[in-house]
Amino acid sequence: MSVIIRSSSDIRQNYNRIAEICKKNKKPVFLTRNGTGDTVIMDIDTYNQREESLLEAERLLEAERSRLLGSKGYTIDEFGQKMKEAIAKGAHGK
Repeated sequence: MSVIIRSSSDIRQNYNRIAEICKKNKKPVFLTRNGTGDTVIMDIDTYNQREESLLEAERLLEAERSRLLGSKGYTIDEFGQKMKEAIAKGAHGK
């Protein structure tokens, strides 16, 4: 992944150009202050996609932790049967 780096003064002077870079490349832009990394910006679609990916990874990690700690899992057939039972209970108001 190529990294895009701009100075913090560049964003003050060229916000629209940097925003367009973010949208076009779908990558964050790293801003520096006095030659040192300071801030990262990205377009909202890329941000939302990354957040969704992180949440999914967290859910998978939690499921794997539970499995390793001995949580009971279900086969596909068992899961299907439990879903049918839950639907039947919901349909009958029980």
